[in-house]
Amino acid sequence: MIGHENATIDVWPGPRPKTVIADGGAILEIPAGWVLLPPGDAGLTRRVKAAGPTWTMLEKKGRRIMSRGVWAPGEHITKAKADLEAERSTESYAAKQRSAAKRREKVQAEYTDDFHGAVLAYLHFHPNHAELAELVAKAVTTHATPVGSGTVARTKRIPIGDRAAAAVIAWLRHQTTEYDMMEISRGRGDRREVRRKLAQQSKAMLERYRRGDVIAEVDCPLRVALR
Repeated sequence: MIGHENATIDVWPGPRPKTVIADGGAILEIPAGWVLLPPGDAGLTRRVKAAGPTWTMLEKKGRRIMSRGVWAPGEHITKAKADLEAERSTESYAAKQRSAAKRREKVQAEYTDDFHGAVLAYLHFHPNHAELAELVAKAVTTHATPVGSGTVARTKRIPIGDRAAAAVIAWLRHQTTEYDMMEISRGRGDRREVRRKLAQQSKAMLERYRRGDVIAEVDCPLRVALR
């Protein structure tokens, strides 16, 4: 344990209150005077980390590793909060925030347009169904692109065309199948297999619109979903 209070490290919940587990398995006592700063304010967390040693509390939820906050000396957190509050109360800070908000809105608008185009390209409906393609693309884009939505459309790990395809299949799964009402067993891979089969059905359905098949409005699953 010696020296850990002077190091910036990642830790995990410990077996007892006021303890954590460091990488390697060592059980550490939280140093006297240290406080856990909850996550949520990135600016404050950066300042606290810059002020000196911190222990980032991590927790695994499913496959994801989440931050539960940062342990740091209480005086560092108090000072960082005071400094940040003073800075955020200035007009220059407010102007900077307004400018940043406009930039984010512009980026979001451009991405929404690009994503909408990618969805249309994936749908690739016959001209007979051009109007329907536009309606579906709008619905999928509206659902998938909001910041913080957590959908596949928000990831940058795959090309935008693949994101659009995945978003369409996900939308169809929820809007044109019984997926949301299914009782799916909890065996390993069971849900993935159900999604795979439903995706095959959705892709087969899309082929009808790509060929330009005549589909009565009353029998059109897409128009039913859009209503």
